[in-house]
Amino acid sequence: MASTSTIDYPRSVRVKAEKEIGLFKLIVEDIRCALLRDPAARNWVEVLFNYAGLHAIWAYRINHWLWTHKVYFPARWLSQIARRRTGVEIHPGAVIGRRVFIDHGMGVVIGETAEIGDEVTLYHGVTLGGVSLEKGKRHPTLGPNVVVGAGAKILGNIEIGAGSRIGANAVVVRPVPPDSVVVGVPGQIVKRSHREAEEAIDLHHDQLPDTLGDALRQVLARLDRLEDTLQVAEDHRIETDENGNWIGSDFSI
Repeated sequence: MASTSTIDYPRSVRVKAEKEIGLFKLIVEDIRCALLRDPAARNWVEVLFNYAGLHAIWAYRINHWLWTHKVYFPARWLSQIARRRTGVEIHPGAVIGRRVFIDHGMGVVIGETAEIGDEVTLYHGVTLGGVSLEKGKRHPTLGPNVVVGAGAKILGNIEIGAGSRIGANAVVVRPVPPDSVVVGVPGQIVKRSHREAEEAIDLHHDQLPDTLGDALRQVLARLDRLEDTLQVAEDHRIETDENGNWIGSDFSI
């Protein structure tokens, strides 16, 4: 299991590590990673031939090698061919660690200066995008063991701390501390208790806090106490059922 510390080494170190392990070993690692993280994966042959997210990563490894050797145009051209075949667009200049798994893959976009640590999981529709026209670092850095839910957008030169979960369709525009959960638009950060290093990879991106709902419940509770103190009785309360769904008036839409 990778360390849960944030990324603190330069891009050149990661590029060197990729060269040392070799492309074949990286492919074997990626297949094992898919078998571990996707319950739909039944055997390595199925993963090898049918997982577009892995195909996109493997094409990126080749294109990234070309990019680091300043063979820029073929690297970009081949990355566009891979995008058309897999639905995943990865700029060859991005830096991606080991055992990164893109589940389903369709619609994933990873920008030029993005950095992704080891053991990261990305679901479909994820964007690691930039928000500046200036050259230099303008895309996010994801620490190890990060899980990014479907449709989430992480924008700008910000760091997502190790072990964090980004909820589906969240829009993250500010740095996230390690072991946090981010939900909503713009993303609301909830720090969670530290996980043990030996714990299995956390893929429960469905277990997300309802930050706005909790805040509204607290406000309504304080309002109820205030009305009781002032002995004011008005029928304007909003309640929830046993499943946590809000109960209110009927609306015409």
